[in-house]
Amino acid sequence: MTNDDATGAGFYAGLPAVDSFADLADPAAYRPVPAGWVLGLADIVRSTDAIAAGRYKQVNTAAAAVIAAVSNALPGVQIPFVFGGDGASFALAPEHALTGRTALARTAAWISENFDLDLRVAMVEVDELRRGGHDLRLARFTPTPDLSYAMFSGGALAHAEARMKSGDVAIPPLDDGTGPDLTGLTCRFSEQRAKNGVILSLIVMAPDGGDEALFRQTVTDILELVDGEVDAGRPVTNAAAAPDLAWLTNGYRTEVRTSGARTGRSRLVSAVAVALRTLLAYVAFRLKLSLGGFDPERYLREFVGNSDFRKFDDALRMTLDCMPATADRIEALLVAANRRAPLAYGLHRQDAALVTCFVPAPSRSDHVHFIDGAAGGYAMAAQAMKRARAAAPRPGSAA
Repeated sequence: MTNDDATGAGFYAGLPAVDSFADLADPAAYRPVPAGWVLGLADIVRSTDAIAAGRYKQVNTAAAAVIAAVSNALPGVQIPFVFGGDGASFALAPEHALTGRTALARTAAWISENFDLDLRVAMVEVDELRRGGHDLRLARFTPTPDLSYAMFSGGALAHAEARMKSGDVAIPPLDDGTGPDLTGLTCRFSEQRAKNGVILSLIVMAPDGGDEALFRQTVTDILELVDGEVDAGRPVTNAAAAPDLAWLTNGYRTEVRTSGARTGRSRLVSAVAVALRTLLAYVAFRLKLSLGGFDPERYLREFVGNSDFRKFDDALRMTLDCMPATADRIEALLVAANRRAPLAYGLHRQDAALVTCFVPAPSRSDHVHFIDGAAGGYAMAAQAMKRARAAAPRPGSAA
């Protein structure tokens, strides 16, 4: 590894591959990002209002748009990012900071104009976070040989999110006539209904100064429970059980908007282009036709392995398809752990999952599929976590 690879944009791609999710509970799996890196963040303001209005699919799309915009602005660069349902975060080498900042600002302006959502965006230097006692460490989780997901630890991400919400690291929206490049951002799959009774959205976090050993043990216990579930709780378990890909789904209008974000072409032209493109994909999937290097059967097999239904980002986040009894056992485990020491957690149950996709090119195998609960998912679990944090016993208080 060259010095540039060790400290620059090649740092993330050069991290050791971790193919076991359980191994990510070990702090030794993570490496500190090099000096000079920056952390980019985004979230939807008042996302619970959008959820109440039945707009969580748009919220998910807005969050994924951040990842698509930054990735497309830096082609060929492996970017460590994390999808949070109503927000997203990523880390960049110093030479890419300005490009990432511009992509964030343009995405915020575009989301406001086209989705009528307030996308709050921010960027902060990792060195500054470290001076405040918060580190940013990364691991590279490889669920398949063709795709990596970044896992974050060290406390910097959670601290930076709090600062973003306070407004002191905010980036103003940029409407300069050039929209974000959202190529590959699609929303064509229907909701995935729960096969085992419930889709459980789960967030578990050890508060600042909390009992890290308790957090790690709780995570280990949860993962053991999940491993005993059918297909380890995966909402999408095989190609045959993948969500239906229909023509002109509820996500059609959303994709019409995102497809023209960069070009500024008219809504009518985009509508026709997306209709034809989705019709071609629909026919290819239904008839199992390979077109221009795109193999629908291979794509669906990869869809399962590439599904992003679990992650670490200074917290454990999971979207699980499980039996109600398993959800009850997880909740009981968290309640018991919280009696021992402050442990913020949030759970939200629903009957279906959402899928939002980022497909840089249909013929490639690194397509990304973000899984979240269909009725608020991570955003509602985060609200429950806030309530749990407020109610957690203080150190030294009676259990």
